[in-house]
Amino acid sequence: MTLRKTVLYVIVFVSGAVVLSLEILASRVLQPKFGSSVYVWGSLIAVFMGGLATGYYVGGQLSDRQASFARFGLLLFISAVLVAFIPLCSTPIRDMIFRRLGMESVERLGPLLTSLVLFLIPTTALGTISPYAVRLLADDPSKLGRQVGSLYALSTVGSIAGTLGTTFFLIVWLHTPLALFLLGAIQAVLACLAVGYGLSTKPTH
Repeated sequence: MTLRKTVLYVIVFVSGAVVLSLEILASRVLQPKFGSSVYVWGSLIAVFMGGLATGYYVGGQLSDRQASFARFGLLLFISAVLVAFIPLCSTPIRDMIFRRLGMESVERLGPLLTSLVLFLIPTTALGTISPYAVRLLADDPSKLGRQVGSLYALSTVGSIAGTLGTTFFLIVWLHTPLALFLLGAIQAVLACLAVGYGLSTKPTH
């Protein structure tokens, strides 16, 4: 396996883990005011799927405009900042929505509105990563289908690892805000990896 493939595979796998880890932690953010009802999980699943779908589209569009590891690193860094910002604003936003909604609608609308405000944009940013990685990896048109399948399979395996790791370990070891900061830090490290690889492969004159 080439170094280029290894770097992209690592980034896609870890980012896939971060997505599902974030979704599990999101349920902990909502739980103090909205519990863990079917409305909470339905809202989270819908918002995360919507964010990922939007991110896939945006990432695909961006990757067709002079794709580079430097720009890829910028996407990763943006996702890092957005995820790390969640614990700074989650409590006031969640509590404000809880207070503003009447008791009749808070159970259903509260989780949905809070999920939209807190998690849609970070999830969209995370969703741009896989399609952009596909563009960077697609150096041989005859193997494009195999490469796309491999990257998305790897992202899904990463999501499984993120789900289990967060459920059984991360939420036991760390409070939710610290765990969210950790996810942001992980994305920042991936951004450095992408930019560092891009700089190391630039031709010298």
